[in-house]
Amino acid sequence: MKASSSKKHGFLGLAAIVLLLAGLGVWMYFSLNYEIGFSPRNIKRGLDLSGGVSITYEAVDKTDTTEQQMKDALSKFQQRAEAFSTESNVYLEGNYRINVDIPGAKNAQEVLESLGSAGTIYFIYAVDKKGTTNVTTDSEGHYVLARDLKDIIADGDAPVDGSMVARAVGETIKTESGSLSNIVSLEFNTTGAGAFADATAWCATQSGMANCLAIVYDNAIVSCPMVRSAITAGKAQIEGMDNLEEAQRLATFIRIGALPVEMTPIRSNIVGATLGSRALETSLFAGLIGFALVCLFMIIIYRLPGFAATLSLIFYLGIMIVLLLAFDVTLTLPGIAGIILSVGMAVDANVIIFTRIREELATGKTVRSSIQLGFSKATSAIVDGNVTTLIAALVLYFLGSGVIKGFAITLGIGIVVSMFSGLVVTRLILNCYYNLGATNVGLYGVAKKTRTLRVVENWVKYCVLSGAMIIVCFVMLFVNKDKLGNILNYGLDFVGGSSVQVTFENSVPERSEVEMLVQTTISETCSVSEVKGENAIIIKTKAFLEDEGKLNDLKKAFVDKYGVSENDITTETISGSISDEMKSDAVKAVVIATICMLLYIWIRFRNLAFASSAVLALVHDVLVVLGVYALFRITVDTSFIACMLTLVGYSINATIVIFDRIRENLGTMGKKDSLKDVVNRSISETFTRSINTSFTTLITVVVLIILGVESIRIFAIPLAVGLVCGTYSSICITGSLWYFFKTKVANKKKA
Repeated sequence: MKASSSKKHGFLGLAAIVLLLAGLGVWMYFSLNYEIGFSPRNIKRGLDLSGGVSITYEAVDKTDTTEQQMKDALSKFQQRAEAFSTESNVYLEGNYRINVDIPGAKNAQEVLESLGSAGTIYFIYAVDKKGTTNVTTDSEGHYVLARDLKDIIADGDAPVDGSMVARAVGETIKTESGSLSNIVSLEFNTTGAGAFADATAWCATQSGMANCLAIVYDNAIVSCPMVRSAITAGKAQIEGMDNLEEAQRLATFIRIGALPVEMTPIRSNIVGATLGSRALETSLFAGLIGFALVCLFMIIIYRLPGFAATLSLIFYLGIMIVLLLAFDVTLTLPGIAGIILSVGMAVDANVIIFTRIREELATGKTVRSSIQLGFSKATSAIVDGNVTTLIAALVLYFLGSGVIKGFAITLGIGIVVSMFSGLVVTRLILNCYYNLGATNVGLYGVAKKTRTLRVVENWVKYCVLSGAMIIVCFVMLFVNKDKLGNILNYGLDFVGGSSVQVTFENSVPERSEVEMLVQTTISETCSVSEVKGENAIIIKTKAFLEDEGKLNDLKKAFVDKYGVSENDITTETISGSISDEMKSDAVKAVVIATICMLLYIWIRFRNLAFASSAVLALVHDVLVVLGVYALFRITVDTSFIACMLTLVGYSINATIVIFDRIRENLGTMGKKDSLKDVVNRSISETFTRSINTSFTTLITVVVLIILGVESIRIFAIPLAVGLVCGTYSSICITGSLWYFFKTKVANKKKA
């Protein structure tokens, strides 16, 4: 009776999983082939994958605009653009222009209205201290300016301006009486708090119109609130809006006017993808092939559990797609890197579990008991590895910006889903198999006797090899500095260059054709994107064409080949889209993430030696991959950031698995066992897991290298090196480092 009940439960459980996966498959089929709103087709893609809106702003008054004001305006635009997409790029074009690229956006006018156009914000006295009227009402009861705004400002009647506003948000709050009120919440910087306090203190003592402090945007009064009392805390609320939309609209005007310099849009385009549709299609195709090969490998190596892992991974991908849609995530190349890493961790969770199950079966335990113990013993390693990486993702999200934040979002979602799929879904599927009668040990495989590797004894050899790789890294950095002028081959994203727009009379030529023309004419690589609806393309190159005199050659080439007019070819100098602020944010976020990971490992393993060893191995991996970029002069752009962040997550996860086994073996070590024996045995017992996980992750990356376009290959090659290096350091470096800290350093402290 009991066996029959178990079999029934197993059948129902497996049927539910199959129906769920079938449902996901049907949903994907119909959503990809028919018009369905909640569809994988509707996952937001970054400007590099799908194009978007590109808007260029120019300072209205160039004579009085400083370099610092432009940098401040750049920062403000970056914050606003990220409200549309965390992957937005904002960069300087020339000395007085700012370019805003927002991926996925289709309506340039909508973006313009939200980002802002010409105009600055001022808070002015409705009636000044001399009794002069600045604000009056027209025949329809609307507030209007009674004098020219320039005269009002000149007279000192605009005590607060947009540069003093730190924050403006339209929201609905509950009042003390319990009713709802639509308000605009304001916060001022230090200068603004003082000026606003003085202005409101005077207005609060007045009556009539003199009691009002009007808000003027682009020479029009957008609000004229009364002042009840002096506001000295640097925070204020504007009340009286009829609805939330009105409050949000006023808040938008204030935010727009808070720019340190008056900007006006001079052009707006809907641009095509920089990487092009072929790059995306080949990447997806390569990803599918890689995923199929990973599933095949898991089934061949792990038999029935491998098939369970395949179902679990399909579930993982389906849920990931749903969550990307639900959270409205914008997907770019760095975001794809985050997914690749989380897929690797999902596979790794299954590998750790299956390895543990085989070890238990090797001791003679039953299949049922081995499954239970396998999951129980694997849980700590899986949770510690995933939580450590999740900590890094959270820090990168809150402290990073642009591509850093996009990477963090996809990685964070992927980690949570991968843990659930490995610890819950895979377990459910295996239990269903068992209840349906899959009790034969041969279906699961039995671990073979582990041959103990002498890793610690060979630590000098590994140190020499690692030292040599790191020395090559530093040597190449100096060589590149001498030959290239920079330690690395920085791409357009980092150093800027020139932007050339070419307008054609008829159809636009193929992207590859334009790239070849630029390469043969001025010996420069470039990125090409199409301006939709205008028969135009935008070419971006690292060369500063105006300075190097190559522009005339390029113009002549386009005139000769395509018959375009020289007047239809314009050029601008642009700054790197990865701003100094984004670079500093990235460095700060990675450093803080590393410290947080160190603290977590220290707390979980109750030993600083574990944390120190993990971080040193991480630094080793980063330096080796940096050496690959330097040695082969691979272009350093946004994909470089994605590669390094992926490496950080992978390296830590691989190290945690070995440390977890060391911690376990320390609790069971006998009197004859030395620390050296424990380290060697722990590395040996996890060796198969390390190799298999690395191999499965590498499969997808290698397929991208073979089938991907050049822009994808530039990202995949150093990533592959990083994966190999991370595996090497986790096996050969971390255990020996821990042993060194536990014996040498600890003994010195005791002495």
